[in-house]
Amino acid sequence: MVKNILFVCTENSARSQMAEAFFNHYNRNPEYVGISAGTKPASEIKELAIRVMKEKGIGMEGQKPKMLDLDSAFGAYRVYTMGCIKGCPITPPEKTEDWKLEDPAGKLIEKFREVRDEIDAKVKELVKELSVK
Repeated sequence: MVKNILFVCTENSARSQMAEAFFNHYNRNPEYVGISAGTKPASEIKELAIRVMKEKGIGMEGQKPKMLDLDSAFGAYRVYTMGCIKGCPITPPEKTEDWKLEDPAGKLIEKFREVRDEIDAKVKELVKELSVK
C-alpha cells in the first residue's frame, strides 16, 4: 500500500506544490508518493512558482491546487506544513511537522527562488530519511 507524504500550505499554489514536485522527482521508493493540498486553495499555481521550478528542470504541468480534507490529512503517512501550522487545524499533530517557510506570495522572483531552495534541501533530507526506513 502506498504511503502519502502530504505537503500543506494555505493556497496550495506555491510552497506545497513545489514540495510535492520535488518529492516526486527525487523519491525512488515506490512505497511513498508526494501529494499536496491547501486550506483555502487558489484557482491555479502561481506563475513564479512554476517558473522557478522550471529553472531546476522540474515541471509542474498538470498540478492543480486542491482542498485539504480529513481523508487526506488523516490518511497521510506524514504531513508537512509550510509555515501555516496554525491555519491547519485538521492535520494530526502526531504526524505533522511545520517547516516554517516564508510565504513568497506577492514578492519578487528572488524570494520564490530562496523558498524553493529551502524546500529543495528539506525534501532531499526527507527522501534520504525515508529511504533508510
